[in-house]
Amino acid sequence: MSDIQPCWFLQIDLDTIDVSNLNRQFLFQKKHVGKSKAQVAKESALQFCPTANITAYHDSIMNPDYNVEFFRKFVLVMNALDNRAARNHVNRMCLAADIPLIESGTAGYLGQVTVIKKGMTECYECQPKPTQKTFPGCTIRNTPSEPIHCIVWAKYLFNQLFGEEDADQEVSPDTADPEAAWKPEETAARATASEKDGDIKRVSTKDWARSTGYDPVKLFNKLFKDDIMYLLTMDKLWKKRKAPTPLDWHQLENSACPQEDSPVSGLKDQQVLGVWGHCQLFQQSVETLSSQLQEKGEGAELVWDKDDPPAMDFVTAASNLRMHIFSMNMKSRFDVKSMAGNIIPAIATTNAVIAGLIVLEGLKILSGELESCRTIFLNKCPNLRKKLLVPCILDPPSANCYVCTSKPEVTVKLNVHKTMVLSLQDRILKERFGMVAPDVQIEDGKGTILISSEEGETEANNSKFLSDFGIRNGSRLQVDDFLQDYTLLVNVLHTEELERDVEFEVVGEAPDKAPPPQTNQEEVNSITNGNKDSAQPSTSSKAPAEDDDIMIVDSDEEEGASSSSATAATSGTKRKHSDAETGEASTKRPRTDQLSAAAAPTDDDDDDIIALD
Repeated sequence: MSDIQPCWFLQIDLDTIDVSNLNRQFLFQKKHVGKSKAQVAKESALQFCPTANITAYHDSIMNPDYNVEFFRKFVLVMNALDNRAARNHVNRMCLAADIPLIESGTAGYLGQVTVIKKGMTECYECQPKPTQKTFPGCTIRNTPSEPIHCIVWAKYLFNQLFGEEDADQEVSPDTADPEAAWKPEETAARATASEKDGDIKRVSTKDWARSTGYDPVKLFNKLFKDDIMYLLTMDKLWKKRKAPTPLDWHQLENSACPQEDSPVSGLKDQQVLGVWGHCQLFQQSVETLSSQLQEKGEGAELVWDKDDPPAMDFVTAASNLRMHIFSMNMKSRFDVKSMAGNIIPAIATTNAVIAGLIVLEGLKILSGELESCRTIFLNKCPNLRKKLLVPCILDPPSANCYVCTSKPEVTVKLNVHKTMVLSLQDRILKERFGMVAPDVQIEDGKGTILISSEEGETEANNSKFLSDFGIRNGSRLQVDDFLQDYTLLVNVLHTEELERDVEFEVVGEAPDKAPPPQTNQEEVNSITNGNKDSAQPSTSSKAPAEDDDIMIVDSDEEEGASSSSATAATSGTKRKHSDAETGEASTKRPRTDQLSAAAAPTDDDDDDIIALD
């Protein structure tokens, strides 16, 4: 590696340092809390390598200033991002600029590093990723069956009481539940509400809470007694499932055992309180949060934050009480926080190992040996060959990828009479297909512009339905994102048979039914930790480009754990690991043939590398 010239590193990160960031890396200290991550990372790195040439940008990688021409300034991009939107964007920018990308991610003790090169390997979007799991409103409000349902309900409740009210986050019993199929006028009388302040009144939860002065006991009896008794009147809901058991504050208070919630050994956050202990925690958190709300003044709102103790206490208490009511085992504060914040614990040593592997793969690229790069998985436990690090041959591009194929094309099933232009733009093109500023033209022979990225040009179209523009079954839309240098042809498949609460479907997409792993035992057996094909740096004597430059971009735009579908290989096959962004399994297909050798990078006097964190 002595023939590799010094590099210039450019690091981009929009985020600032939070206390929760201190335990997962070695660059930030307590004195840095509140400062720019990019700037502090630069300063810390220079302390142990004063000769490094590093530039730090406190900015978002999604900024239009970082266009394709900007990416072309560099010879390598290193990703360490924490959300799929940014990963998709950088993937497309590197494809458009034809620059190698090292993608990485960690999820607890698991980690992954892979190399992406246009025309040679799979891109980040070649393999389908599980979508973020959502739950029907009637499940959350009426028939929770898993702890996560109760935790989601408790977070909704926080917003209904103290935050910004959202009609889609209602917590009261859902009388429109199609499974219930009951007649309220015949059964409402069977709901025996509290004799005093807890009568069931179908009014705003926040208005009702304010009318009681945020009295914890009255809130408790409404949420955990009266509403539950109201649910019990929906007879059909409980014919095939266990009915919930209402709780009454005064009965619990009178029957509480002094020893029930006495301190026990172990970490406080990992203890599971009893029912009365969660009642007390509910009371304390409601009093604290209502005081905070009052201090902010009329019309103020609180924002739920997993790192805010009163907010976390409230969700812990409310969710556990609901779990008990619906006969589920209660959870510790630590477990609730992990699920409520969609958190997979970040571990400093895992991040350090993955960072080292990123550098080793980068050295191979700088040495002109792109063909020797590998996807490397870090496992929690050794595989049958007693290896924690498992290198695998890089997969070729997928012929079905809607990003890196020569002519990207997808078919979207939707109802043209119910889908608005704004939904097409925001929900389908931006959210689902990862575009930043799409332009849409209808292939109708007239070149009708449906959506323009220029502000104000097509805003009048937003509230209209697709059918208003003659879009019907079989229509084709040409979508261009000039920032990403990306074009996608969208085929419209009209249907009126989508499932409830489903706006659209991408035809042929089944991320939860990915192909089963295949085994290529000969290839796996030929790769071991420490040999030429593993994560070790190349020792090629090929002359590298002079004055190599590296851009490091740290972009924490959304909270969540870092992962690029952390999959791993075990005993010759890659096994599913949980996707840290969705909590669902993601499968990556192993290669069954050798990757053809890649040509060495062309010489350039001003080659650069980007690293995105």
